[in-house]
Amino acid sequence: MNTKVNEQITDAVTQSNVKVVGEAPAMAMGSIYQAAAHSTGILFQNAVSAQNQQNILAQAATNQGIMQIYNLDTASDAIAVSKILNGNAAKD
Repeated sequence: MNTKVNEQITDAVTQSNVKVVGEAPAMAMGSIYQAAAHSTGILFQNAVSAQNQQNILAQAATNQGIMQIYNLDTASDAIAVSKILNGNAAKD
């Protein structure tokens, strides 16, 4: 049994299918660009975080160096007193 379908309906369905197929490449490219932008954003976030960690490490190293500089007099005094008390000062 063949039932004839109104040509306006078949034209509407055909036009809808053409529209969807025609938009597919643009949607795919949009998704690709969005994924690339998101990845780039994460890349820059990681770069900023790494730079922050390096700055913290540099500050800690500088702090340790300054503490060692300030402790030189105390350490040398302690070594001298130790040598004097042990009677080793005359040997050196």
